Amino acid sequence: MADVIEDKDVREQVRERYAAAAQAVKAGGQASCGTATSEGSCCGPAPVELNDAAGNQVFGDSLYGPNEAAGAPDAAVSASLGCGVPTAVADLHDGETVLDLGSGAGADVLISAKRVAPSGKAIGLDMTDEMLDLARANAAEAGVDNVEFVKGYIEEMPLDAATVDVVISNCVINLAADKTKVAQEVARVLKPGGRFAVSDVIADDDMDEATKSDMAAWTGCIAGALTAAEFEQALSDAGLVDIEINETHRVHEHAASAIIRARKPQ
Repeated sequence: MADVIEDKDVREQVRERYAAAAQAVKAGGQASCGTATSEGSCCGPAPVELNDAAGNQVFGDSLYGPNEAAGAPDAAVSASLGCGVPTAVADLHDGETVLDLGSGAGADVLISAKRVAPSGKAIGLDMTDEMLDLARANAAEAGVDNVEFVKGYIEEMPLDAATVDVVISNCVINLAADKTKVAQEVARVLKPGGRFAVSDVIADDDMDEATKSDMAAWTGCIAGALTAAEFEQALSDAGLVDIEINETHRVHEHAASAIIRARKPQ
């Protein structure tokens, strides 16, 4: 029972921060505003500090090149809080169904929708009403109709089994309290031969306990991260194969962004 309460607490704190980020974007502000201070973000409880300690932007829109963002309006890309560009390595094709876990403002969903068009479909899954509203508005602005945004948890995906060709995600799985359930759900919704291609934060083996226990760091994509070995084990235990984990850039003293890929056996 204690584990269930703890999971709900993590989920609610994450939801509150990302709801606040969506509201800030709607109000004409930014989802985050840079480097943390000793009291937290320079603008309050921002979900992600976009810059590292040296002032380099390691999260957000600057990670997208001009061609990588094709299909998404500037508003969707600028609201990104991710740590990479999963659509750049997902190898998407016309006719495929793509599921984006924790789709946020919808940038990766809209990019995917263009790549799987005209006969494919992109689905965004998010637990935050404010982000879903923002994503639907961005889809309407982009004039994209082969998309669907669904409310739900990535540990309990409201999709039928074996209905998705590709699962993508951008720095979201680390926010889940139970990554094992997420991996199992990924394996369940993927079709045989389906692909998993995500950007996420990978913790160093020596991440200190103070960072791990800091909820503010958790909702900022650091403390909840698995190590590479733990992530690989979770995917393997769920039945996925051909697992690859490749670091792309450092995001923290104790963590890095990585591209994680795997496949469901035929």
